[in-house]
Amino acid sequence: MKSDRLLSILLLLQTRGQVPARELAERLEVSPRTVYRDVEALSAAGVPVYAERGRHGGIALLPGFRTDVTGMTTDEARALFVLAAQGAHTALGLDDALGSALRKVMAALPAPHRPAAELTGRRILVDPDRWLGGPRPAADLDALQTAVFTDLRLRIRYRHSGETRLRTYTVDPYGLVAKAGTWYLVADRRGRPQLFRADRVASAVVTDAPVRRRPGVELSEVWQQLRRQVEDRPTDVRVTARIRRDRLDLAVRILGGALTGPPRTGDRDGPGPGHGNGIGGGEADGVGAREAGDHDEQWAVIELAFPVLRAVRQLLQFGDALEVLAPPEARRVLAEAAAGITALYATDP
Repeated sequence: MKSDRLLSILLLLQTRGQVPARELAERLEVSPRTVYRDVEALSAAGVPVYAERGRHGGIALLPGFRTDVTGMTTDEARALFVLAAQGAHTALGLDDALGSALRKVMAALPAPHRPAAELTGRRILVDPDRWLGGPRPAADLDALQTAVFTDLRLRIRYRHSGETRLRTYTVDPYGLVAKAGTWYLVADRRGRPQLFRADRVASAVVTDAPVRRRPGVELSEVWQQLRRQVEDRPTDVRVTARIRRDRLDLAVRILGGALTGPPRTGDRDGPGPGHGNGIGGGEADGVGAREAGDHDEQWAVIELAFPVLRAVRQLLQFGDALEVLAPPEARRVLAEAAAGITALYATDP
């Protein structure tokens, strides 16, 4: 609506000062001609706004002009009180600041919007942690924050996954990212992007040297690049398994990162071995025969991908509710692991 657009222009000019008409047009998804018409409308309404033509021109307000109007809609007010990741504010030491900011926003809201905003804060809770995540190592973000906000290089002592010794790196931070309750430092090391888990940083020292980021590169761009590298890692082991349907939801939650597609749950799709489904070849014939009355529709087929063969051992947590059908070497790994567990518990300690 035009009224919302006029208010957006006003607030942008108050925040940014002089802004090129083309940039305003891009932000508001209108043409520069529309922006100039809106500027004329603001001027006619008594707002001291003016336009400067030329290469370095733009739209601006007269110095010293401010407005107290928030112009918030009910939905905008509610959105401010649905704050994802309270734990993120705690880790950054911003809990008190957050509470103070929300109280100020509440006081500034138009009276008709306050009940909806207050009710949203009481009725909506966002917990960023995954189920069954267990306790997480504490991450000291103080030095990391300092480097991020002061644009200084950072020297860290870091422990990589699976290693005990610490490595020392000098990095150029872009920022911090909280993903599923885990904090990451996104930085360049020797001009190349790298991801560091904050809870594996043993120590961090902010140097006096200015940061050396790649020109024009922002945190969001580097994060997406690193995220794709993690998610698109090649997987060497493709596994087909069947799982009882009453355990399917649990398996999807636990194995979500390994699933390569949605489960196949069509009636009588023949997921079990030895039933002519072609999965696993002849080696699977006669393995895991079902008891009488154990129908195909009680099972679902899932496809999984693992980086190494040994990783299939995590499927043992589902007991006899999950059976790997292929490849044969994955079945052998599980059989050997199960035999080792049986031997371990065969005698009374």
